[in-house]
Amino acid sequence: MRLFVSEGAPGCLPVLAAAGRARGRAELLITCNPSTLGGRDCVVPFLTRPKVPVLQLDSGNYLFSTSAICRYFFLLSGWEQDDLTNQWLEWEATELQPALSAALYYLVVQGKKGEDVLGSVRRALTYIDHSLSRQNCPFLAGETESLADIVLWGALYPLLQDPAYLPEELSALHSWFQTLSTQEPCQRAAETVLKQQGVLALRPYLQKQPQPSSPEGRAVTNEPEEEELATLSEEEIAMAVTAWENGLESLPPLRPQQNPVLPVTGERNVLITSALPYVNNVPHLGNIIGCVLSADVFARYSRLRQWNTLYLCGTDEYGTATETKAMEEGLTPQEICDKYHIIHADIYRWFNISFDTFGRTTTPQQTKITQDIFQRLLTRGFVLQDTVEQLRCERCARFLADRFVEGVCPFCGYEEARGDQCDKCGKLINAVELKKPQCKVCRSCPVVQSTHHLFLDLPKLEKRLEEWLGRTLPGSDWTPNARFITRSWLRDGLKPRCITRDLKWGTPVPLEGFEDKVFYVWFDATIGYLSITANYTDQWERWWKNPEQVDLYQFMAKDNVPFHGIVFPCSALGAEDNYTLVSHLIATEYLNYEDGKFSKSRGVGVFGDMAQDTGIPADIWRFYLLYIRPEGQDSAFSWTDLLLKNNSELLNNLGNFINRAGMFVSKFFGGYVPEMVLTPDDQRLLAHVTLELQRYHQLLEKVRIRDALRSILTISRHGNQYIQVNEPWKRIKGSEADRQRAGTVTGLAVNIAALLSVMLQPYMPTVSATIQAQLQLPPPACSILLTNFLCTLPAGHQIGTVSPLFQKLENDQIESLRQRFGGGQAKTSPKPAVIETVTTAGPQQIQALMDEVTKQGNIVRELKAQKADKNQVAAEVAKLLDLKKQLAVAEGKPPEAPKGKKKK
Repeated sequence: MRLFVSEGAPGCLPVLAAAGRARGRAELLITCNPSTLGGRDCVVPFLTRPKVPVLQLDSGNYLFSTSAICRYFFLLSGWEQDDLTNQWLEWEATELQPALSAALYYLVVQGKKGEDVLGSVRRALTYIDHSLSRQNCPFLAGETESLADIVLWGALYPLLQDPAYLPEELSALHSWFQTLSTQEPCQRAAETVLKQQGVLALRPYLQKQPQPSSPEGRAVTNEPEEEELATLSEEEIAMAVTAWENGLESLPPLRPQQNPVLPVTGERNVLITSALPYVNNVPHLGNIIGCVLSADVFARYSRLRQWNTLYLCGTDEYGTATETKAMEEGLTPQEICDKYHIIHADIYRWFNISFDTFGRTTTPQQTKITQDIFQRLLTRGFVLQDTVEQLRCERCARFLADRFVEGVCPFCGYEEARGDQCDKCGKLINAVELKKPQCKVCRSCPVVQSTHHLFLDLPKLEKRLEEWLGRTLPGSDWTPNARFITRSWLRDGLKPRCITRDLKWGTPVPLEGFEDKVFYVWFDATIGYLSITANYTDQWERWWKNPEQVDLYQFMAKDNVPFHGIVFPCSALGAEDNYTLVSHLIATEYLNYEDGKFSKSRGVGVFGDMAQDTGIPADIWRFYLLYIRPEGQDSAFSWTDLLLKNNSELLNNLGNFINRAGMFVSKFFGGYVPEMVLTPDDQRLLAHVTLELQRYHQLLEKVRIRDALRSILTISRHGNQYIQVNEPWKRIKGSEADRQRAGTVTGLAVNIAALLSVMLQPYMPTVSATIQAQLQLPPPACSILLTNFLCTLPAGHQIGTVSPLFQKLENDQIESLRQRFGGGQAKTSPKPAVIETVTTAGPQQIQALMDEVTKQGNIVRELKAQKADKNQVAAEVAKLLDLKKQLAVAEGKPPEAPKGKKKK
């Protein structure tokens, strides 16, 4: 093997460090070639530009990706690939490198210093520090150094070797970096690449790189974005033109409708579940985006792909929460379930959620299937009996199930923690661990007494779970948070988990001595998916006992991950009945409301039954919730942002383009699509639209729902720019050639609008159907979305009546809604004095404030670009200044004095 590296090329640092680890495992010749950066040598014969590092294998093949070369050396060392390392490598490529490239460019090429450099990369550094601190391990993937450590160390070393850019408060990062930097392979790598010049050794390399554009701080305006289009090959253009010309003939026949939907041999069978919402409350916007709406987008997309798809959900009706609600409202548990099941179903119907079946867990099928799984676990020795200490209320004369108890969280001190889980820190709790416990029924202080319960023996099932995860996770689309939460449970070691409760409302336990108990809702709630399917079809086992033919996607918020990724898989594996287990576990982070949390009792936030009373159509709610979907981190609903996104992205971008395309057909060509004679520029547009369509498919196949929505808006911007440049409204009045050109532009634009109508269907089904009706899109084209852009509206096709799709949201309308749903929040302004009492905050608080400053800055810029009302702009600027003041205090700096305008 031969490794080609160069002085001053940052990608060579981790490669040399990895090569040092592999010494003695294979014969390796290292060639350091300073001239490569000058463009005189091209090591890889089929690359048009010189590139290092490059590893030439003995077979004659080449590796020229830094991560790929490092991976190869680690594999030579006997390292076994693991999922967490792969996640770190993906994060390094997509998140760290863009930020780090900007920081190094500012430092070395532009000569910037301090926060101007560190600001670009601080968020990434904080993320690494928090990850190391949270898992309490010296390295990124555990107790021993991994591929991820070397790749990230090599990327960070040029910047962090200067202590000024390694923040002291990030102690875990500091320790990790120093540990790696003192290792001999890393030291030799640094000497070879940087030649004792430090970061300045990278100057020749960085000067040849384009100036990075910081993603933070970019204003969103109503104008089309100046986007750099991808470079296209002649082959890509030719393929796009061929697909376009094939038109509707390319569409396969529609798959026949089934009722009930059942798996079909030889087809892709997709089973989609949304986390079962508790029946005892009304879902708020965060609940809706966290499970049912996200799952609905994927279900609709799956049907567009002609995959055989079953999407199910239902209300989770057993358990303490239902008994508690029934007591509050003076109803029986069954009456509560009946009442709230209807409320849930009505809300999801208004939001246009396309369930194939929406059921409930209070059914005979639930009892039958749950008891069967339990009996199989019991027979196989996976159920334990034990005496446990439990809280008993003497006044109510009953043992208190977890949700009948409230108290102070033993982990974070939150004063309203439940007896099973803390809503603030998310940790699971045994009720006896609560400080200052209270009975929720009578508010007396319960006492601890002994009682018998049944436990699922998770330690005995741990090996089976590990083996299943080892087969499932590689190549799957489990979200990073789902992987992390599941792995963290396993890393801490599984413990027996209680599966019974002292309640009357639940699935009865079929075991002598336990007749007065029911199954804990989190043992049998996930079995609800099976029983809901069994109530939908008596052939339910074809879905749920068919892992070879069924691809199971499960959608939820991150707090449900342990039960779907650990508890239910263990139950199913222990039952040994060939159950279908989750292939792709899709978990969101949390959606907050403005500056706080949703609270029905305080009147804060929009709940599902209120959204329809706002006068804002369901599709607008769907669009905005999906636009801000909390995929990688918590996000927040903002009324101001909703107004901006509606008026800019929907009204001025998407709606404007689709309406203009249709109106040109109606006004200039009598409602008939004109002849199209494509120029080379038109053909390139076809190829660009095709590339963006394919990106949309790639993202949705990976369930990156929010990012795929951006592809729709990007295509719309391409369309708007195309119309603006070609000005068909002027050309139609010109020569014959001009009129023909106007026809081509109009015909191509209206076909892009037709494509967008299909791409929009998973996100905005009503708007999608409206566009398709206006354009009279042929039915087959409405139900199938291929990976190529087709001409679905050929010359001579007659469209219908075109009308605007969206309405502008006005400032006073939004301000009224903000006041209506603000509860106590709307009447109180933030109190910076609370923060000012703290000299310095922790890195998490500082990072959160930095994120808030960035977010608020974007809101201010957007409002100014919109030429919004001056009072509204002033209010948002005041918020920004207040946040900056809070940040300064949190960082231990004196707040800046307000700056006035200089007199001329």
